Amino acid sequence: MEIAFVHTPLGSAKLEGDANGLNSITILNEAISTSTVIPEVLEDAVYQLREYFDEKRQSFSLVLNPSGTDFQKRVWAELQNIPFGKTVSYLDLSKTLGDVKAIRAVAAANGKNPLWIVVPCHRVIGSDGSLTGYAGGLHRKKWLLDHENPVKQLSLF
Repeated sequence: MEIAFVHTPLGSAKLEGDANGLNSITILNEAISTSTVIPEVLEDAVYQLREYFDEKRQSFSLVLNPSGTDFQKRVWAELQNIPFGKTVSYLDLSKTLGDVKAIRAVAAANGKNPLWIVVPCHRVIGSDGSLTGYAGGLHRKKWLLDHENPVKQLSLF
């Protein structure tokens, strides 16, 4: 397993992967020095993340290889269908997956998403529009949704 650390506007991110694909991207709560050498298997992921934060990318084209149950992988696959700049509710997501009663299981799987940003779990919100639950912290979820919002709020001052 290869590892790289990169700086993002939301803190240090740890990327892990190998020849089979990207296993995880995790946002860290502590500052870690950026890797001086990026392993070849992670170069494309680092490049695409940088483009995302530079507002030059709205979707990712990476080989993903996360560890999880079949159900979790189904949820994570469905998350990738949420368009940039859009949100869905946990209820909507559970309906799309075919079982409205699975809302808590869907929310739990969403919370265990190992591929920060690339699998956009931040685009899932409460049915009332609230920013509920985010493993990286609600302040990061808000930042990401604002970053993806096509209508930027302008200041009068």
